[in-house]
Amino acid sequence: MRVVTAPQINGILTFRDLVETLRSAFRSDIETPVRHHHTIERTNGSDAALLLMPAWNDFTKQAHSDRGYIGVKVVSVFPDNAEVGSPTVQGVYLLLSGRNGETLAVMDGQALTLWRTAAASGLAASYLAREDASKLMLVGAGALAPYLMRAHSSVRPIRDVLVWNRSRERAERLARSMNGLDGLTVRATSDLEGGVRGADVISCATLSRTPLVMGDWLSPGAHLDLVGAFTPAMRESDDAVMRKARIFVDTRAGALEEGGDLTQPLADGVITEADVTADLFELCRGEKAGRRFYDQITVFKSVGTAIEDLAAAILVFLKT
Repeated sequence: MRVVTAPQINGILTFRDLVETLRSAFRSDIETPVRHHHTIERTNGSDAALLLMPAWNDFTKQAHSDRGYIGVKVVSVFPDNAEVGSPTVQGVYLLLSGRNGETLAVMDGQALTLWRTAAASGLAASYLAREDASKLMLVGAGALAPYLMRAHSSVRPIRDVLVWNRSRERAERLARSMNGLDGLTVRATSDLEGGVRGADVISCATLSRTPLVMGDWLSPGAHLDLVGAFTPAMRESDDAVMRKARIFVDTRAGALEEGGDLTQPLADGVITEADVTADLFELCRGEKAGRRFYDQITVFKSVGTAIEDLAAAILVFLKT
């Protein structure tokens, strides 16, 4: 059994490879039972969450039966950790042989999650963002932010990046650490509205419970990537976003049940399930079109799926 650490994962993966790996995964036969989501009540802080995310591919359909895999991710989400400088999301990934159930590897779940989550946004942007998109607005400066920056710039010619965070200090810290890398110009801003209005791609990764991005701020042709707000009580966009944008999701089963950006406007009758144009399965398989014209506004809501974890874990395993 291999033990794969975060530094090893960071040294193995590239977003160009991982985005294409996810594209292939969404075209293939992978079983993903509904993930187990358990709330852990805490008397001395915000409630935490425990997530169990299993997936497996059908090794009987593989050219070689020993290439089948089973995986499960165990994740904890402690929102208060950010206040003390600890990761909000932590976890471990267990990869098993689909042939005989043998444990193949234990991997750092936090690193794997950061990579696959950002890569899913990059995958969606490859269908939904304008091909000439060069300006990125990051809303949130947490652990995922630098990964989202790199993922989006791997599929579109991003050159200028603005970072907004409730704590200006954290935004400035991220901007300093990323400025100049891969030819990017990265700056912090306190003007959220102005940054959104001037961006080609807006990527949000927060734990906000109230909308941060307003539909009236989105410029023609903008693409909005909503990564945070992973429970029905959380939200990063307002109703106007959903009214004016063409809506896409990672998986219908997950996004329509878990993400407040969709569950709340659905419950209020602002949109219906028919307004969700496509998920990543349909986009990757060519069953539905992504961006249809230059000035169209698109929005992608993701809550994560075990397909992404399994695909990323297999890629890491094959490269170690």
